[in-house]
Amino acid sequence: MKKIALISFIMVLFFASCENKESEISSDLINNSNTASEVDPEHMPVITFDNEVYDFGEIVQGEKVNHSFTFKNTGNADLLISSAQGSCGCTVPTWPKNPIKPGETGKIDVEFDSNGKQGKQNKTVTLVANTLPNTTVIAIKGEILLPEEKK
Repeated sequence: MKKIALISFIMVLFFASCENKESEISSDLINNSNTASEVDPEHMPVITFDNEVYDFGEIVQGEKVNHSFTFKNTGNADLLISSAQGSCGCTVPTWPKNPIKPGETGKIDVEFDSNGKQGKQNKTVTLVANTLPNTTVIAIKGEILLPEEKK
């Protein structure tokens, strides 16, 4: 009898803790240019890079390459970069988490680790931001030489 009462009590607690809460849509989500049904390109941020591709030339396997991609918000709204993803684990980006005002500049720092790589390399970083389109791709490329190939 005690076993049935205990099981019943646990079931009541379980079902009482499950609350069906209606999802709320905040005004931030509705006014977000990425979720709005009609987007006005005139009032969007625009990310403009000085150069979208960096060629580091030739390096010896095992060396690391660091490069800063400079960009400017040439649009009419704050630029928010929500993520930056390298095409592989050897390419690691760092990006500004704060809004970039119209007319302001920022930078994406990219570190490429050539350990275990050889030959021609072309690695990308995909940025996701509140721009139109919402993804921008920058790239780093070059050639990795084995230590005995470097003259």
